[in-house]
Amino acid sequence: MNFIRKFYYGDIPEDKAGGNIVSSSSKTDWPLWEVFIRSKQGLDHKHAGSLHAADAQMAIENARDVYTRRMEGVSIWVVESKYIHASSPDEAASLYEPANDKVYRHPTFYDLPDEVNHM
Repeated sequence: MNFIRKFYYGDIPEDKAGGNIVSSSSKTDWPLWEVFIRSKQGLDHKHAGSLHAADAQMAIENARDVYTRRMEGVSIWVVESKYIHASSPDEAASLYEPANDKVYRHPTFYDLPDEVNHM
């Protein structure tokens, strides 16, 4: 069995001081969480990274410690990775094809007056 020594904040990493021995498989048993942070300047949450945690509360606390060390965030979202579903890049053509026949969404056929320089 493979063991690693786990140290906590303030522990001294010596053979006889601090830390608990935990199985190396215990971390892999924790689910993977995706972390989204909302910055002070923005209204949207942006993907900051991923981490392993035992539950949502632990994921938020770990995300705070890892991704907002300099107080740059005002809100943290964590989502268990197994609940995120995404389209495949191979399916992009068929997924976005219906938008091509809606030319009114692309204002390329409008004539702009000469006074409008920065559009």
